[in-house]
Amino acid sequence: MFQIIVDDDVKQMIIDAKEDYRVCTACRGPVLVPISIKPPKATDVVIPVGDQKLYISRVQADYVDQVSMDMLCTERDLNTCPAFPTYRRGRY
Repeated sequence: MFQIIVDDDVKQMIIDAKEDYRVCTACRGPVLVPISIKPPKATDVVIPVGDQKLYISRVQADYVDQVSMDMLCTERDLNTCPAFPTYRRGRY
């Protein structure tokens, strides 16, 4: 079983956004993105956060023991990393 700590500020951000999020692999390592950018997979680990869910990719679940705000994906990550091929600046 995975024991992954989710920082309180990450939990609050997910609750405030009223959207599920996912930790997935990007060019700079594990990143936190809305599922509208990177949808969850059936193999993801699911962590309830209020009425929302935080999905952790199965690959990252083996390595990540804490989810923090510094993992939040940036605009630059989205525009430069091939892990997000469907993202276009300002639209997703």
